[in-house]
Amino acid sequence: MAADNFEVGLVQMACSPEPDDNLERAAGFVREAARLGAQVICLPELFRTQYFCQREDTSLFDLAEPIPGPSTTRFCRLAAELKVAIELSLFERRAPGLYHNTAVIIGSDGAIRGLYRKMHIPDDPLYYEKYYFTPGDLGFKSFELEQGSVGTLVCWDQWYPEGARLTALQGANVIFYPTAIGWHPEEKAEWGAAQYDAWCTMQRAHAIANGVYVGAINRVGHETGNIRGNEVKGAGLEFWGGSFLADPFGRILARASHDKEEILVGTVDVKLQEEIRRNWPFLRDRRIDAYGPITQRFGK
Repeated sequence: MAADNFEVGLVQMACSPEPDDNLERAAGFVREAARLGAQVICLPELFRTQYFCQREDTSLFDLAEPIPGPSTTRFCRLAAELKVAIELSLFERRAPGLYHNTAVIIGSDGAIRGLYRKMHIPDDPLYYEKYYFTPGDLGFKSFELEQGSVGTLVCWDQWYPEGARLTALQGANVIFYPTAIGWHPEEKAEWGAAQYDAWCTMQRAHAIANGVYVGAINRVGHETGNIRGNEVKGAGLEFWGGSFLADPFGRILARASHDKEEILVGTVDVKLQEEIRRNWPFLRDRRIDAYGPITQRFGK
């Protein structure tokens, strides 16, 4: 039976050019988060490599792995050893020529509890994800763990209220957003503060509108997409960190810096979640009879 509250751990890390180095350092962060009391631990988006979607290169499909595969094997064993649940964000090789950006939920018994495949795929300067990832086909989901009910969405999904609402309606106590988002260096001075503020505001709004906890987990550091010493020229991206945990009233319970590797640990209080929903009954007052047009691309 799920507890009245449970501790979540958000791992904000920098990613090196070496996938195996990232794997082992991530395992170390998970171990430390568990030592600090975290029971459900989430890693950032595509943590095994630098953010390779800054360019289109067919050789980079070789970075993808099957699920189950090497990363899940490593973390399933670690979850069982530490008795914690873990969320991994992986470049999934589903079949030859078919790849996804996939979150894997591992229970504290070391078993894979399910997958979420990123639904919204961006295509922006230095974020060329449509080249690599097929949109998800598993829908919006919540996963029942011993600790509580956990939903997940991934990065670009965080800008869409529909995804958050549908995930919350599956019963999630907390929605994790593993993320790789940063500043274009030439834009930072003018737009950096506003971009980060918009990012935080959007996800805090998901927490408030749906009465859920929200954990946003970003990476830090400047990257050009260097993989195994294959240096890439260009301005690259400065990942802005700033990972945070918000409660169902949108209050920030913990926030990381913009430039350091950190572990955030905070409490998901299920009783407080219900208390807030009683006083702000947004789910009660939804006009589900009037929302049919939401499935249209535009109103005209």
